[in-house]
Amino acid sequence: MRRKVPSLNALMIFESAARLQSFTQAADELALTQSAVCKQIANLEEWLGLLLFARVKKRVILTNAGREYAEKIRGHLDKIERDTLELMGHKEGSGVLELAVVPTFATQWLIPKLAEFQRLRPDITINLSTKTSAFLFPDSHFHAAIHSGKAPWAGTVGDYLIPEDNAIPVCSPAFLKQHCGKQKHPSLATLAEIPLLHLSSRLEDWRRWFELHGHPNDIAAVKGARYELFTMLIEAALANLGMTLIPRYMVQKELDQGTLIMPIELTLPEQAAYYLVYPEEHRHLGTLQAFRAWILGRV
Repeated sequence: MRRKVPSLNALMIFESAARLQSFTQAADELALTQSAVCKQIANLEEWLGLLLFARVKKRVILTNAGREYAEKIRGHLDKIERDTLELMGHKEGSGVLELAVVPTFATQWLIPKLAEFQRLRPDITINLSTKTSAFLFPDSHFHAAIHSGKAPWAGTVGDYLIPEDNAIPVCSPAFLKQHCGKQKHPSLATLAEIPLLHLSSRLEDWRRWFELHGHPNDIAAVKGARYELFTMLIEAALANLGMTLIPRYMVQKELDQGTLIMPIELTLPEQAAYYLVYPEEHRHLGTLQAFRAWILGRV
């Protein structure tokens, strides 16, 4: 059965004209004449049976239908390009690996070590994107993901990588001096009264920390600013905005440099771990097999 789909050439011209809001600029980008662009757009509108652009004097403006169609077509063209480049580079396991990673793990652990993988497999390109929550692989372009949790995602194959480090309380030296004076080792009661910073997905961490160390704190422990990412918490602590709980490995550099300090040597054990997850049908991808072997050996 023949598909009811416009020509790819017409869609590429439409996407360019919609993105640039100009037939002239689209012609320059695609090395075509302006008349050729105008003709292709007119043919596409006739084929669809509706206007994609409103002509206002010498300008063209997307209609509502044109704007919605352009967004969808752009996503499809991007995917076609990715799939084509991946196929062109696919030789005996070489090619591209699309990987979704939780942001802080990517910046603090994975990226600093990726040079080693690139030396071992210069034929494989790893594209990293950040994802903070689970998603459906069939609805995405990702081959695999690295996430933090207590188990792999349902419906995926999962490899245990590393445990998440115990969380420790950290703040800047200036913040500690401002709120605790000359106390080098403030008490839990003192710390309960200072501004606390929270990770949005772990709002119970401070309450658990206080309870674990014998100082129940149901009210002050849930007050304070919330941040979506650990990297935001680190920057907020460096900016003297409060004290935060964060896995030790994520702030080891700042601790070594003295820009962040632990006001008290009490930790919060974490049960979460990092997992490499992927759909069963991706298990035999050469790029994924190579990356999986490397990262499991690295951890």
